[in-house]
Amino acid sequence: MELIDQSLGQLARRIPGATRLFDAHRLDFCCGGNKTLRAAAEAAGVDAAPLIAQLQELEGRADTSGERDWQDATAPELVQHILARYHAVHREQLPELIRLARKVEQVHGERADCPHGLAEHLSAMAQELESHMRKEEDVLFPMIVRGQGPMAGAPINVMRMEHDDHGVALRAVEEMTNGISTPSGACTTWRALYTGLRTFREDLMAHIHTENNILFERFAPAVVH
Repeated sequence: MELIDQSLGQLARRIPGATRLFDAHRLDFCCGGNKTLRAAAEAAGVDAAPLIAQLQELEGRADTSGERDWQDATAPELVQHILARYHAVHREQLPELIRLARKVEQVHGERADCPHGLAEHLSAMAQELESHMRKEEDVLFPMIVRGQGPMAGAPINVMRMEHDDHGVALRAVEEMTNGISTPSGACTTWRALYTGLRTFREDLMAHIHTENNILFERFAPAVVH
């Protein structure tokens, strides 16, 4: 099958570096991973030809990142990786981001480029994400570890829908922060907030990608369109 007719999720799983390329072109490989490259590029108004050339170049390179290919991991190994690399990390990231956002809003609220409402939005995200992760930890992941993944289609579909909601919430963060772009004259706290937000965004997108396109795909394959 030609690259253009493969889904973003398939390409992200198979080609090291594809996720960074898709993110640079604003192609949603985590929540929209079931779209073909053709459909995603057309919807985003992106010329697919240069993308395909870059993907072919990435495909031809050896992966020298030293990072494990989680596509080859067992389901229990993937679950443990997700818990340690993403669930635990988000629980550390969000309280500090909320604290920094509150401080920036309190001190710089008179500036037009101040991210008004960001602290409240991040607090809501933290609550939704905690609820989501608890469902995985209490229900879905134990099923998968027990070898009951093939019977977990219903909870997996719920988690995928909630991932879509997290994607919408991330886009709102970007809108509030001018693409998480630090404005001129920003204080140290403001710069630290946006640096942390960029890391959180990357981590959450990688988290959703790992679940949707690698773990969940084994038990409830998404329909490509």
